[in-house]
Amino acid sequence: MSEEFGHFSIPADFIGEIVVFDMVAPYVYIGTLVGADSHYLILEDADAHDLRDSSTTRDLYVLDCRRHGVGINRHRIFVQKNQVVSMSKLSDVVP
Repeated sequence: MSEEFGHFSIPADFIGEIVVFDMVAPYVYIGTLVGADSHYLILEDADAHDLRDSSTTRDLYVLDCRRHGVGINRHRIFVQKNQVVSMSKLSDVVP
């Protein structure tokens, strides 16, 4: 079962969960998925991480968040749907 938000379908069990968005650009967004509209996915209590600002890889950064928790640096983030490459629950990241 999923919820339709514009032309983007979100699995219903993702709403209210901590999710990871891998982006076209060298960014990773991790936070609680609270909803969406026709253009944006909305995260709260989130981490916006620019991979150019660290020496770690995308996979290692996400794995660290899984192991140690999300370093929240934004109360709310609106993520452009057309820039998302992949979406997963943080709990699905294999430690």
